[in-house]
Amino acid sequence: MAKMLLIGASGSIGEVVAPAVLKNTDKDLVLASRHPRKIPITDASRETAIKLDVTNDDELAEALKDVDFVFASLSGAMDTFASHLVKAMDKAGVKRLAFITTMGIYQEIPSWLGESPDPYTNSILRPFRKAADIIEASDLDYTIIRPGWLDYSNDTNYELNKKGEPFGGHDVSRESIADLVVRLIKDPEFGKRESFGINRPQAH
Repeated sequence: MAKMLLIGASGSIGEVVAPAVLKNTDKDLVLASRHPRKIPITDASRETAIKLDVTNDDELAEALKDVDFVFASLSGAMDTFASHLVKAMDKAGVKRLAFITTMGIYQEIPSWLGESPDPYTNSILRPFRKAADIIEASDLDYTIIRPGWLDYSNDTNYELNKKGEPFGGHDVSRESIADLVVRLIKDPEFGKRESFGINRPQAH
């Protein structure tokens, strides 16, 4: 079994992660979105596009069949999505999850880089922080990925910051996130039960 479920496949991160995984790993891909017709398919022998609402437990159970790695890049009710996903993965016996949140959920933005408000009272950060709390409280082999601001560069110049460490830059490319996901797939022990901030190094 070497199949990855990519949730959010029609989003700007998913569209970069999918081809990187195809090129650099042996994973087959289940590309899931609420709008599957928007998903670009480049290799029909290894990619399947499906419609998925993460809050629909039956659809989620079907999507997780024969999957050994889940990547989720979502927007909206992040804590609700995380709760449904953790429960469904537990039920399906799938352990490995990489889940995109955002920078700032641990107040890890240094003063030279910007403000770092309380994530529980900030309306933008709150659902991301609550999603991370749900995932961290699970028994999954998770990696929480906290990107800086996404830009349209195509470099893979990035650094990782563990939970409790400050960010070292403001921005990051989608290609950098894709490179990190490939690393997580290739080395099953790397990033297990970790929370990584990811940014392009920035002088200050």
